[in-house]
Amino acid sequence: MSVPPPILAAVAEYYAGKLRTHGPTARGVDWRDARSQRLRFEQLLQVLRTEPDGTVADIGCGYGEMLRHMRERGLANRYFGLDIAPEMVAAARRLHGDDPAAFFEIGQMPSQPVDFIVASGIFNVRLSFSPAAWEEYVLATIDEMHLNSRRGFAFNCLTSYSDPPLMKPELHYADPCGYFDRCKRRYSRQVALLHDYGLYEFTIIVRKPEGGA
Repeated sequence: MSVPPPILAAVAEYYAGKLRTHGPTARGVDWRDARSQRLRFEQLLQVLRTEPDGTVADIGCGYGEMLRHMRERGLANRYFGLDIAPEMVAAARRLHGDDPAAFFEIGQMPSQPVDFIVASGIFNVRLSFSPAAWEEYVLATIDEMHLNSRRGFAFNCLTSYSDPPLMKPELHYADPCGYFDRCKRRYSRQVALLHDYGLYEFTIIVRKPEGGA
């Protein structure tokens, strides 16, 4: 993936710092609380549609909380957690190393195609990078999610419809309609935009029917 190394290095250090400060908690991956974290997982996991046979890659997996949520919901999918911060992968292995159907590794994308890819929150914190550079990174990552998933993928972003007084300069606020249009035109006819779950963000679900888009 053509993502500049400075972006990856800065993002990895940012989240490693959160983990060092807050430990393997919602705040340790820069979420406000566990309730909102679980609410995001519920939106993203709609891409599975109760398909227990599909393999799932969770990019930017952090300490593996999505895996815990899946197992609590009774989802037995084979799971691959990837994160660019080695500290996060180490924490995930400590917490979930006894799950025989879960694997964690350092990286951006799975080493081989999987059925589904999900990404929670990895596009939100722009840090000091320019909006143009960050947008390029986001779109390149979404392209890679498409290329590395056979049956679908899902991601979330902060919404450009957020209240202006509450918007922060170091965060990335995306146009949900623009991202929906891009996914619809480039990846599949089956695209859903979820923007009704009470957070200042949206989730895009892309499903790929058998035989192509």
